[in-house]
Amino acid sequence: MSGHNKWSKIKYTKGKADAVKGKAFSKAAMDIITAVKEGGSPDPALNSRLRMAIDYAKKVNMPNDNIKRAIERGAGKEGGIDNVTYEGYAPGGVAMLIECQTDNRNRTASDVRSTLEKNGGNLGTPGSVSFMFHKKGLLVFAADGVTEDKLMEVLLDAGADDIKDYGEDGFEVTCGPADFDKCVKAAEAAGLKIDNAEITLIADNTLAVDEHNAEKILNLIEKIEDCDDVQKVSHNADISDEIMNKLAEAQ
Repeated sequence: MSGHNKWSKIKYTKGKADAVKGKAFSKAAMDIITAVKEGGSPDPALNSRLRMAIDYAKKVNMPNDNIKRAIERGAGKEGGIDNVTYEGYAPGGVAMLIECQTDNRNRTASDVRSTLEKNGGNLGTPGSVSFMFHKKGLLVFAADGVTEDKLMEVLLDAGADDIKDYGEDGFEVTCGPADFDKCVKAAEAAGLKIDNAEITLIADNTLAVDEHNAEKILNLIEKIEDCDDVQKVSHNADISDEIMNKLAEAQ
């Protein structure tokens, strides 16, 4: 998929960032808040993005009371928070977009800038890399139990615009943000198990990186994702399967 390293390829890095329970709860809560705000409804039956966020929260054993409070906060029943995106560069000239949710922009900006600079990156100016990315709906399916033909049959009419087959690593389906809810509902109605579903930023073009820079880039992503206010990191690095496997084995 142009501009996107398949989710199954990099999820181990995110897993490390979410290893601490409190951190996992914080990120899950922010995902729920965003889903309510951007999905237009606090009712998971009417908001597929919220439903996916709640499913993730339950996977990390987030208490129901915490989930309820996050939904209420997203609906504006508690103090609000700001969405802010920072643009920057990783080693090798790789472009990064860092999406955050915060109640203190100065604190968040300082954390992001410091983390970038300490790990071989740097903060860019507004507009320096954002033009390289576009928001897309992303649905991930495991390889077993589904075929590309079945995905095409179910999801093309629902608005999917690209289906990629990664062999044993499964499938990725992308769609426009406006069609995300329809695609999720169509997959669920057809009994297709979704491994991951989110609206994310995907780069139009990728930049191939060598093993040396790949290790630095993944380390930087891990450190950035570990910042309290950071919700998601998008980049345009193209890391080969061979390099990813070497780095995974070294963990």
